[in-house]
Amino acid sequence: MTHQLENPSKIVLLGTGTPNADSDRSGPSVAIIVGGKPYLIDFGPGVVRRASTAFESGINELDVKNLTTAFLTHLHSDHTAGYPDLILTPWVLGRDVPIEIFGPPGLKKMSDSILSAYEEDIRERLSGLQPSNDIGYKVNVHEIQPGEIFRDENIRVEAFRVKHGSMIALGYKFHTPDRIITISGDTAPFDKLTDYYAGSDVLIHEVYSTEGFAKYPPEWQAYHSRVHTSSKELAEIASIVKPKLLILYHQLFNGVSDDELLDEIRAQYDGPVISGKDLDVF
Repeated sequence: MTHQLENPSKIVLLGTGTPNADSDRSGPSVAIIVGGKPYLIDFGPGVVRRASTAFESGINELDVKNLTTAFLTHLHSDHTAGYPDLILTPWVLGRDVPIEIFGPPGLKKMSDSILSAYEEDIRERLSGLQPSNDIGYKVNVHEIQPGEIFRDENIRVEAFRVKHGSMIALGYKFHTPDRIITISGDTAPFDKLTDYYAGSDVLIHEVYSTEGFAKYPPEWQAYHSRVHTSSKELAEIASIVKPKLLILYHQLFNGVSDDELLDEIRAQYDGPVISGKDLDVF
């Protein structure tokens, strides 16, 4: 489904899933496309295949060899399990520059471990009969702190710390020529959150169903209430921030439908809101 907005930047939801193994939702990943270049946020399972599907549907910028810049919100497995695929598959398919990866401390160790684990694969592709280059599998890791962390001819990116358990977790604010796009990553509400979201034209936010939450076992209720954002809480946040569009992703439904989740938001928030699905374009 494509939702038309009259501007040159595009948002493609490559994955809207959670750790739950849902055949309709790949792991969390969002592409923001500006000036013909894609910028990824997170690389959950299925990211490269979803990018390929988007390319085949006409989003030429998501030819997988163009996947050269990515930002990671945090090191949880559902946001990183596609990382080896993102490093290696675009290289096999022709990427001939190192991939630039920005994210929290620990990302360098993860990256080095992946390259070590696939050392034999890389050796064979470099020295065997397969055509290859000796650059496209390389990774330039940038472990970042909150603040402005990236700028090029297309975008400016700010990172901010969010609340997701004891690990360092980040949200990102993308300043494009036509709009400001903010992505929450995984977070529970906290005092400064609305300050970070202020001015967002598009807010892409994780959410769990308030109604579905009542069906969780007590130990999962204790967890989700401290590290994620309920539909009720998100409606309150959106009512303060007032984005031009609120996009739900990383939705924890737990038995409710898309429409029921949207109804939970709309009960307290009257702005435009969409429950995102994989390969939606905005």
